[in-house]
Amino acid sequence: MKRQYNWAILGCGKIAQKFAEDLKLLPNAKLYAAASRSLNRAQEFANQLGFEKAYGSYNELVEDPQVDIVYIATPHSHHHEHALLCLTHQKAVLCEKAFAMNAREAREMIDCAKQNNTFLMEAFWTRFQPGFLKAMEILQSGKLGQLKMVRSDFAFNAEKNADLRLYNIDLGGGSLLDIGIYPVFAALMTLGKPETIQTLPQFSFTNSEESILMSFKYANGAMASLVSSFASHSSIQSEFWCEKGYLRLNRRWFANAQICIWQQGMEHEEPVEVPPIEGKGYQFEAAHVMKCLDEGRIESDMMTFAITLDLMDTLDRVRADAGIVYPQHDFPANQ
Repeated sequence: MKRQYNWAILGCGKIAQKFAEDLKLLPNAKLYAAASRSLNRAQEFANQLGFEKAYGSYNELVEDPQVDIVYIATPHSHHHEHALLCLTHQKAVLCEKAFAMNAREAREMIDCAKQNNTFLMEAFWTRFQPGFLKAMEILQSGKLGQLKMVRSDFAFNAEKNADLRLYNIDLGGGSLLDIGIYPVFAALMTLGKPETIQTLPQFSFTNSEESILMSFKYANGAMASLVSSFASHSSIQSEFWCEKGYLRLNRRWFANAQICIWQQGMEHEEPVEVPPIEGKGYQFEAAHVMKCLDEGRIESDMMTFAITLDLMDTLDRVRADAGIVYPQHDFPANQ
């Protein structure tokens, strides 16, 4: 029988609720504790979803000896602080993306995990989705020939509110770290880190980046065209153009999306069967964390530290080209 793990949620927002609902699909995951800066909010969250305990501070949560794994679901502006808090208390951490605000913070988090011999992984759920894994398998098989171009988008028309996270620079506002990270990930997982990056950003009324077009070029001649935006809706698809055909991950490609492929000689593109899943798909990353802990790992073999650092390094390069700055994180007072 698999060991049962006590899960704790740090930050009781919408993404945490979705994650907790999918945790219920895993028999070895116990909904143990929820923590918020507001005890009332934590209690409401815990009662709604069936957690045993509720805490009105994050310190109380990490000091509970029964907590095995903490899922960090606060705004990404706080991931560095909260991950270090959990890791120094030797609590395994699954940290939502964007993992950190920049690569420096990400490296400090990973160093802390190693120093405390404690598990840490970025919660990039796309990496574990059956549809995405099937698409990667097809591309890597070579049946479509060499990959030459990745075209990926993610956009929706967000509420124009300076106080909300999406437009608040202090909370890491801007489309890049919130949703642009997905198209960048699609390029990274298939083409690797780019040789050159060029961007066209559009800034909002709060001076946060609202929309960004990113062009990547690689040493082998491959390219990527990526876009994210809070100003309009898009098809939210990813296309992979190859020498002998193409593959398309359809709408909401970052979740368990359906796949279409076309090869030379085909009259029409054809769907590739991707079985439906229970829940929303967050259970796959959670199950992987527990498998890693069963095996005594402090690092995932699927969402490795190297992948996370490559992703954060690439996002830093995008921000440098676009002029996207987060003063509280890019220029810390003690440096």
